[in-house]
Amino acid sequence: TFDFWKSRGVSGPRPIPGFGTFKNVVLGKVSLSDYMKKLYNDYKDEPLIGIFAGRTPILIVKHPDLIKDILIKDFSIFPDRWSGSHDRGDPLSQNLFELDSKRWRPLRAKLTPVFTSRKLKEMFVLISECSDHLVQHVEKLVNKNEPIECVEMTARYMTDVIGSCVFGIEMNAMSNEDSEFRRIGRTLSHPSFWNRLRFAIKDYLPWLFDILYGCILPQSEKTRFFMRIVLETMDYREKNNITRNDFIDTLRELKKHSDKMGDIGKYYLLFIV
Repeated sequence: TFDFWKSRGVSGPRPIPGFGTFKNVVLGKVSLSDYMKKLYNDYKDEPLIGIFAGRTPILIVKHPDLIKDILIKDFSIFPDRWSGSHDRGDPLSQNLFELDSKRWRPLRAKLTPVFTSRKLKEMFVLISECSDHLVQHVEKLVNKNEPIECVEMTARYMTDVIGSCVFGIEMNAMSNEDSEFRRIGRTLSHPSFWNRLRFAIKDYLPWLFDILYGCILPQSEKTRFFMRIVLETMDYREKNNITRNDFIDTLRELKKHSDKMGDIGKYYLLFIV
C-alpha cells in the first residue's frame, strides 16, 4: 500500500504504519498548516506530492495548470473531499468542505444565493456597528494607558461580527471577555489534547471514529453549542415572526425542505468563514 505513489513516480515523504505521513500532526507536535507548508517547501520543484493519511493515499497538486484543470475543466472527475463527513458522530462535518459530491451539489446550489452582492451589502451596516464598538473599546484602553492585545481584540471583534451577521445576536464580546461564544472560539483555535486526539482519529482513522462515537468519543462541546445556538435562534424567530434577511432566515427557508434536524450542522463552517 505504501508503494502507491512510489510506483507511480510521485515524490513524497516516507510513510509510517499507523500514521501515514502525518505522525507529527497526529501527535500535536506541528499544526496541519505548518506541516503542509513544510511539504511545499521540501518539494518545491515537484508538481505533485504523494502523502498518506493512515493507509489512504492523498495527492497534493502544486502546478498551477494542473490545479486549474482540476478545479475547472476536469472538476467532475475530482468532486469528493479527503476526510468526508460523519453524519452520526460529527453532524458539523456535514458542510461544503467535507460532503461527498452527491450531497454537495444540491447544498451548494441552495447556499449560493446567500452570497450575492446584495446580500453581502446588507451586512455592511451590521459590520459597521461592530466596528464602532471596536473603536470605543480601543479608545477606552488608550485612555487607561493599558496595553492592547491585538490577537484577542481581533478575535472579539470577529465574534461580534459573526454573532450579528449570522445569528442576529449581540454577543458583546468587546465588553464581556467571558462571552460563551468567545470561550468556544478559543477551544477552536487552541484545542485541548482530547480535541486534538478527536480530530486526528476523525481525519486519519475515520472507521475508528465511527466505532468509538457515543462511548469514548461523545459529541463535542462545540458541536452541541453551535447546534443549540442555531436551533434556538431559528425557533425564537419562528415564534416571534422576526425577519432580518440574514443567514439564519435563509436556513429557516432551507429547513422547511429538510428531512432531518441534523442537516442544520451542514452550515457550521460557513459561519466560521
